[in-house]
Amino acid sequence: MIAKLSKYKDVSRASVFLSGSKSESNRLLILQALYPGIEIENIACCDDTLVLQKALASQEDTLDVHHAGTAMRFLTAYLAATTQRDITLTGSLALQRRPIGPLVAALRDMGASITYTGKQGYPPLKIKPATLKSRVCIHASESSQYISALALIGPYLKKGLTITLEGNITSKPYVDMTLSLLSQIGVAYTFKGQDIRILPLKQCKKVKIVVEGDWSSASYFYSLVSLSKDRSVQLSSFKTNSLQGDAALVSIYESLGVTTTPLDNQTMVLTKNNTLLPSIFRADLTATPDLAQTIATTCFGLAIACHLTGLHTLKIKETDRLVALCSELTKLGAQIKVTQDSLLLESHKLAFDKMTQEPEIATYKDHRMAMSFGVLSELFCITIQDPMVVTKSYPNFYTDLKKLGIDTAFF
Repeated sequence: MIAKLSKYKDVSRASVFLSGSKSESNRLLILQALYPGIEIENIACCDDTLVLQKALASQEDTLDVHHAGTAMRFLTAYLAATTQRDITLTGSLALQRRPIGPLVAALRDMGASITYTGKQGYPPLKIKPATLKSRVCIHASESSQYISALALIGPYLKKGLTITLEGNITSKPYVDMTLSLLSQIGVAYTFKGQDIRILPLKQCKKVKIVVEGDWSSASYFYSLVSLSKDRSVQLSSFKTNSLQGDAALVSIYESLGVTTTPLDNQTMVLTKNNTLLPSIFRADLTATPDLAQTIATTCFGLAIACHLTGLHTLKIKETDRLVALCSELTKLGAQIKVTQDSLLLESHKLAFDKMTQEPEIATYKDHRMAMSFGVLSELFCITIQDPMVVTKSYPNFYTDLKKLGIDTAFF
């Protein structure tokens, strides 16, 4: 299947309600499985969250999480701590190419019984019942999800858990999010230097947590407003003090032509401003790597250069996102270079309104490739391969684009 995206009318103002954050929802689902007194409201409706819900409710001996990397990592730690039977945890072929070795090694050091049924360091995994110790060391620069996976089971362990982090922490806001959610259900913790100490929690009082709208999904509307002449978009279900690192969009896109105005504690309005664009946009995205594709395509659409660093984790996402970005932006005429952890896009003078061919973008089974390039339909018609890959995180993406006057034809 392919989708052709094109702007069919100018909509200067639109309102979009974004469902709950995938990151918050998936963490809360693990905590809810450990402490059933937790009630979750405005949970994400995307594939990754639905897959995790299904796996947690399953009584089968084989759990298949398909493409959901977060589910694979969180379930690996959860099952290592809780399972009373032998379980095989697997996923799609694409997921089986995503490493999980550092997390498995850490859990094994704690006493977990985990073996690889295929390639060493990668899913599938066979997980057997075991009693886990209360101390572990893990390298912090590989993936914040490994740290969060361990932290989530910390309060369930008899003596709690002390996690010693080695090296610099990547995507630290996601670790902070995990610890904040633990605090909201009554877990005491300390985070001093390189040590996270999580105290045990025998019982959790009944608590209702409302999941905030997904800031990663909001990034595509920031991009649309930035690329527009005078758009205004109202986004609902956001908190003033967000747990999500991607809330950095507010400051990042201020210099890319978008002003964020809070209307109340749950609603904000994005409007086009008259900021003089930089000749080259620079950003260290170590804390917010999921924004890289959106920022890169935005800068391309604005015809300005950008230099993005701190992108080493993009090599082990749904695809090698740096290589994918380089390939697909090059199709559009961009001059771009990537390294193991950075991206340099040169400025250009392409006339989008005079494009004679409709570019076709490959998505590499990566939802963020589809959405970050899809917003370029603000400037020119574009075709997206395998467009429904967006259901991984944002099933209503094309429906919400239509509210802004961008139509999608599926073939």
